[in-house]
Amino acid sequence: MTIKQPHLILGSTSPFRCNLLKKLGVSFTIAAPDIDESDLPGESPAELVSRLAFEKAGAVGKHHQNALVIGSDQVACINQQILGKPGNRENAIAQLLAASGKRVTFYTGLCLLNTSTGQKQVACEIFHVHFRNLQQDQIERYLDQEEPYDCAGSFKSEGLGIALFERLEGDDPNTLVGLPLIRLVSMLHKEGIQIP
Repeated sequence: MTIKQPHLILGSTSPFRCNLLKKLGVSFTIAAPDIDESDLPGESPAELVSRLAFEKAGAVGKHHQNALVIGSDQVACINQQILGKPGNRENAIAQLLAASGKRVTFYTGLCLLNTSTGQKQVACEIFHVHFRNLQQDQIERYLDQEEPYDCAGSFKSEGLGIALFERLEGDDPNTLVGLPLIRLVSMLHKEGIQIP
């Protein structure tokens, strides 16, 4: 009798995370996690994203047997102050003006949940972005072109947003886009999924 390989599920509707996971060449499906993403009193950014990544994996996992569910969550911070997704142009301008000339830290929580065993692996990856000194007209031109209103920190590093940076600092550039692939590959290896 052969043991059936667990099904891989990305617990996210983010097209950015989906595209990153495709880079690994594994087959997977997508499911939307339905959770409250509010932070808890006194919760640090690292604690917040780790908890939400686990809750997202758990919310999806309860509907699937014999699955490996990936949950991920991300926040951007300046001096431990969470920026979040701007939602509109006015907030994006304010976020990018606040980031001008500063180091913005991205906390990305990652969870891999095995629904057969209940085994979970949870990590928080940190990535720093050092912004150029930005003028408001530069910011507005950037927003006209990319409209990154659904992105933490108001930019898309995989697109024109890269022009806003002086330098990047971290172990895995995929972390900045929202899915730490180097850490995920290690987690999958622990579950017997070999990549490549």
